[in-house]
Amino acid sequence: MLDTMRKIVKTGIVTEKWNESAVPPRFRGGVLVKTEACSGCGNCTQLCPVGAIAMVSGRPVINNKLCIFCGRCQQGCHQGALYHGSDFKLAEKREVMETGGILRKKISQLLGRSLAIRHVDVGSCNACDWEMAALGNPLYDLSQYGINFVASPRHADMLMVTGMVTRNLTQALLKTYEATPAPKLVVAVGSCATGGKTFGKSYAVRGSVDALVPVDVYIPGCPPRPQALIHGLLMAVNRL
Repeated sequence: MLDTMRKIVKTGIVTEKWNESAVPPRFRGGVLVKTEACSGCGNCTQLCPVGAIAMVSGRPVINNKLCIFCGRCQQGCHQGALYHGSDFKLAEKREVMETGGILRKKISQLLGRSLAIRHVDVGSCNACDWEMAALGNPLYDLSQYGINFVASPRHADMLMVTGMVTRNLTQALLKTYEATPAPKLVVAVGSCATGGKTFGKSYAVRGSVDALVPVDVYIPGCPPRPQALIHGLLMAVNRL
């Protein structure tokens, strides 16, 4: 017991501020474009396996929700115009109409200082799930924000959905969504959930999460880092 106490005192506080954590050199953030180097050849649109790149006014535009961060566009660009940045703050909110904005304000008032999350895996490779699990360790300490995971959707304010929706788990997603009391939020986590094109067209998959249930926040990444997840969660409850 005394040895444990000594170790705790010696170690000190290990929790980091989510927006100040160091990003490793190998991390792949969103794809950025050096406009001065781009020749407008459009080769990158052919290289992208999920169609996340479109040419607009002769320049590539990347859809982060579709991107699987594979790096093919960067490797295949002979001009070096495309590269992966280091920014993990890629979460996006769904655009809502005025009535939706009013509802969002009410949700923020109800959930602003606390949040109960139910995780739903609808067909992931578990990479995103492992990143979510890391949120509970002392380094990120998600509970310091009043955010916790719960065992039942009936106790949840939010659903965090990982994976591209598979045929066999479609009913599970719909029933979990229906079981979650209103007002509720839905967050799509990872490229499979946000884009739904990782495995192309198949009888076994339904696609992205928003093809079945309304999504409030998209957190792209393959997988998104824990800091990116925290950024998306705080964005969902208007705490940024």
